Amino acid sequence: MVMSRRGSGSLTLPSGQTLAIHTRTHDEEDLPHATKRTMADHLRKYESLFTLTPQRMRMIVEAFKDSLELGLEKTSQIVPMIPTYVFGWPTGQEKGDYLAVDLGGTNLRVCLVTIQGDGKFEITQSKYRLTEEQKQGDGQKLLDFCAECLKIFIDSSLTDPLNMYLGTGGKIPLGFTFSYPCTQTRIDQGVLIRWTKGFGATNTEGRDVAEMFRKSLDKYELPVELTALINDTTGTLIASHYVNPKAKIACIFGTGCNAAYMEHVKDTPKLKELGIAGDIDMAINCEWGAFDSFEHEHLPRTKYDINVDERSNKPGEQAFEKLISGRYLGEIMRLVICELIDEGVLFLGQNTYKLENQYVFDSAFLSLMEGDPTDELLMIIGIFSHFFAVETTLAERQFFRALAKLIGRRAARLSSCGIAAIVSKMGYLDEGCHVGADGSLYNKYPGFADRIHEGLVDIFGEKGRNIVTHHAEDGSGVGSAIIAGSCFGFIVYYS
Repeated sequence: MVMSRRGSGSLTLPSGQTLAIHTRTHDEEDLPHATKRTMADHLRKYESLFTLTPQRMRMIVEAFKDSLELGLEKTSQIVPMIPTYVFGWPTGQEKGDYLAVDLGGTNLRVCLVTIQGDGKFEITQSKYRLTEEQKQGDGQKLLDFCAECLKIFIDSSLTDPLNMYLGTGGKIPLGFTFSYPCTQTRIDQGVLIRWTKGFGATNTEGRDVAEMFRKSLDKYELPVELTALINDTTGTLIASHYVNPKAKIACIFGTGCNAAYMEHVKDTPKLKELGIAGDIDMAINCEWGAFDSFEHEHLPRTKYDINVDERSNKPGEQAFEKLISGRYLGEIMRLVICELIDEGVLFLGQNTYKLENQYVFDSAFLSLMEGDPTDELLMIIGIFSHFFAVETTLAERQFFRALAKLIGRRAARLSSCGIAAIVSKMGYLDEGCHVGADGSLYNKYPGFADRIHEGLVDIFGEKGRNIVTHHAEDGSGVGSAIIAGSCFGFIVYYS
């Protein structure tokens, strides 16, 4: 057996016996043991590192507001505040059948959305897992894959796609939800500013991804017309308001994190030269995952966060996202575990090489740990034995669950800072508003929504209870379909 570089490993002797070896990084004579008391001492250290006080949260909110304002005032800012050219709210009475392709951070979704009016809809969808090769390969090939999946969906799910609309020339309106920051001058185009969520597909940044996707659609001779390119948060914003008119903000907490809201054109100085009437509202895609990037002046980054950032494919960028999103939370916890292995605290005498690689510790593990209902924490036993071939003590498992809670709670409370910044800027606190939220963290991580609400109360006091988040089911797909239909001229959209 090959020795692990970390705190423990094993060697096979000439006799055939296996010798367990522990490599210590300190000079203590006695091997430390992962007792309940030892783990409690370590936990206190991490509590101080990962805990956000209400005072610190309020400071972050003020800095966040300044970044939002700067992004509305000038182009090419760290938080870019991208105009989406989606004007006004849906009425709730829209109707029609529309297609949506949703390219997210983990999956590709293809949807047929039936908008029924009265805030109701039906959705038929297929989901495809994206491989790391697709995320890092050629961008045109990635979009070819999206078009191929759309063709499969149309052929299998639509009985007569060419005649869905009379008088449309055989074209079905298609909304393309593209969950990455793009500069737009109209709703049916968008130049990719940069990849986020760990993507790095080549030959794509700086190019019009809508035009690239049209090339892929033509390749497969699909009977569709791409009428709108939107961000997933913008889609979630429109879908949330369609279902619930009290919804004024939308957030995504998944592989990445972002927010969108409806801003007054008159309060967006960088739009003045376009001559848009000031009394019109336009959805703004914040791309707030970039908050505090490069300078790192406001967010409470630990050495583990700095490690994640420096070893990422975009060092210095997406600072807020790297503390919050599902792509990074598991890696933060893995780095803490590896540090304790190096210090001779965890997994004595065991080979820990399976914990060596970046991102091998999935953020879903944190969710499972927090949700483990058993006294012996059997779920945590299963995670470490099945995926990493190491045995755990009860004291270690209790520590792992507490550490997961610290990391997950920090992510939720930072998320509440972003929401609070928009609420404060727009003056929504007294009247209250709803926040449509989607993404794997919000939907599946135990207590994530409750911790956001707790954070809002810590920031605003009791008035924070006026801000209520709710699950925006299928938000990005439904919103994309509503916008695509409005651009195609079949539904009355602008209110």
